[in-house]
Amino acid sequence: MSEGYRVAILGATGAVGTELMTLLAERQFPVTQLKLLASPRSAGKTLPFKGKAIAVQPLSDRAFDEVDIVLASAGASVSREWAAKATAAGAVMIDISSAFRMDPHTPLVVPEVNPEAASTHQGVIANPNCTTILMAMALWPLHQVQPIQRIVVATYQSASGAGAQAMEEMKQQA
Repeated sequence: MSEGYRVAILGATGAVGTELMTLLAERQFPVTQLKLLASPRSAGKTLPFKGKAIAVQPLSDRAFDEVDIVLASAGASVSREWAAKATAAGAVMIDISSAFRMDPHTPLVVPEVNPEAASTHQGVIANPNCTTILMAMALWPLHQVQPIQRIVVATYQSASGAGAQAMEEMKQQA
């Protein structure tokens, strides 16, 4: 697509969804149309994108019509439920949840590590969680020099892993 992409953000009102909008704008990703999708309780709410207010739409059987890329950040159960509808409509779903990470037919991609794996997708591309992505990016150059056999990691994700509501609660408590 030379002029750009029709993008949908599934889970647009959550912490990750709003951050995805910020990143699309900051990195000047070529978005020709942005569709914001969320639960029915968020429908009608508006969110800013590049100086415009965009209305949030509820998920529906037609939500993915005329969409090229779905950035899914609404949780594993939502991704599992809607992936087939998104891909049937012709979109590629890039899923941020755990829904497809262990699926042998879904490429697990960290663009700075294995971007070529994305070309093997069958409509859905998964990515590891945030701490794994950062660790993979740091360890990949080392692995190329001296293969890493094993790594033991402990992470302590708190409020950010629980979403926007938990982050707001943490701010109020601080």
